[in-house]
Amino acid sequence: MRRLLNIAIFALISFSATAQIEIKYDKGTVSFISSQNVYVKFGTTEAIKSGDTLYVARDGKMVPTLLVSNKSSISCVCTPLDVFDKLEVGAVVSAKRMVRAEVAKPQEEKPVEVITEAAPPPQDEEEELKQRISGRVSAASYSHLSEESPSHRMRYAFTMRGNHIGNSRFSTECNITFRHSLGEWADVQDNLYNALKVYSLSVRYDFSKNSSLSLGRKINSRISSMGAIDGLQFELAFKKNFLVGAIAGARPNYQDYSFDPNLLQAGAYIGHVSANPNKFYQSTLAIVDQRNHFLTDRRFIYFQHSNSLVKNLNVFSSFEVDLFENINNEAKNTLSLTNLFVSLQYRVSKKLSLSSSYDTRKNVIYYESYKNYIDQLIEDETRQGMRVGFNLRPFKTITWGVNASWRFQKSGENDSKNLNSFLTFSRVPLLNISASLTANLLQTGYLNSKMFGLRISREIVKGKLSGDLYVRMVDYHYKNYEYTTSQYIGGVDFNLRITRNLGFYVFYEGALDDEKRIYHLFNTKVIQRF
Repeated sequence: MRRLLNIAIFALISFSATAQIEIKYDKGTVSFISSQNVYVKFGTTEAIKSGDTLYVARDGKMVPTLLVSNKSSISCVCTPLDVFDKLEVGAVVSAKRMVRAEVAKPQEEKPVEVITEAAPPPQDEEEELKQRISGRVSAASYSHLSEESPSHRMRYAFTMRGNHIGNSRFSTECNITFRHSLGEWADVQDNLYNALKVYSLSVRYDFSKNSSLSLGRKINSRISSMGAIDGLQFELAFKKNFLVGAIAGARPNYQDYSFDPNLLQAGAYIGHVSANPNKFYQSTLAIVDQRNHFLTDRRFIYFQHSNSLVKNLNVFSSFEVDLFENINNEAKNTLSLTNLFVSLQYRVSKKLSLSSSYDTRKNVIYYESYKNYIDQLIEDETRQGMRVGFNLRPFKTITWGVNASWRFQKSGENDSKNLNSFLTFSRVPLLNISASLTANLLQTGYLNSKMFGLRISREIVKGKLSGDLYVRMVDYHYKNYEYTTSQYIGGVDFNLRITRNLGFYVFYEGALDDEKRIYHLFNTKVIQRF
């Protein structure tokens, strides 16, 4: 145990630096989902590059979910990192951004004004305590029309980030959604938190340029895999770019994500950062104890590291080591590697980029919360996954990408193989459109599928109205039933920018299967930014 801690601490402090780095999350929304690609809209994609990873908050955790294949000024074409990790139109997606906060004495020039998730305390107090508020309110409908089971769902969302409210040391953030299906209001009445999800709701106070305290529900970017934390979070930075932090509070309820005072947790972490543009890195080492009704639920060490120490190479890695187990009422200390994830992204040239990742995951066991299922969870095999891909831009307006993933277990159960490719023309001569050809092959233990598609995009009224038109053909073969079916799908969507901050979105998709049945999807959304 001591040896493992020494190795991890040595890896953490074996670097030196001259500045601090803050991780920010720029939020966007899923505008369309195909069987291969996910399209995400942002206010701007200036800070996003092809090959970047996008994140989704799931059960309070910022989970790597999408890989950017291509982008325009406000939209990204992405491929899912896990074909079984389903998203829906309107889901909030976040792009990670590194922002430097120099520790040295400030120069006369004003610092860059950046709205941040966890902005460092002020260097120039008069300038840095300036109030900055941004947010968004949206309402959306999702209608699935068929003869068998039509459904209509509504989703309302409110996000807001306010730094230095009233030019004070107080800042706040929130991300709240409310979802329900028409005609099923009784489900909401039975449990409000089945519909209401509070992903973040917190206030932060900056004591000085080096220390801050947060209260409420918030994801800590230093230990993001822990997900949302309800309670207090304190962080202190000191010389040589080291920082220490502590958390004390509770975990959200694992069934409906409500506040649960029975799931107490506490932990501490140490970190080290560098802001050298060509030699960036950030590391965090944490130890956390989680309880259920005051009994130990889980105790673990968490480590994450990211760097760009080699030119054009970005590395991210993380692991979790569990320190406690309680089987058949026999509690004891242990040392068990639970999760390991490594991701590499290498930009060979302006025209070619490569990416790969590997992860190995065991079931995370909460010995009190899941005590009735412990035997089953322990018997489940470790799941492993690999992913490789490349993006090639042979010409200024043409991009070709290929991604392959493989998920496997020793028993052969739950195996999946996925191969997808896209060819994008960002500008088609004379037609003033962009076009993308896609293909996807999926093989699992119960399903084989093939998908081929074409999407055409065009700005109809400059700066005001844009639209997409697409067609897809999908073949499904269900192995267990020796059943094969095909679908022919067509769709169109429009994005209308009514004012600078007010937008309206409408989407329609129709699908025809082998038995001549027709399915209709109709989505609308209005977004007001402020």
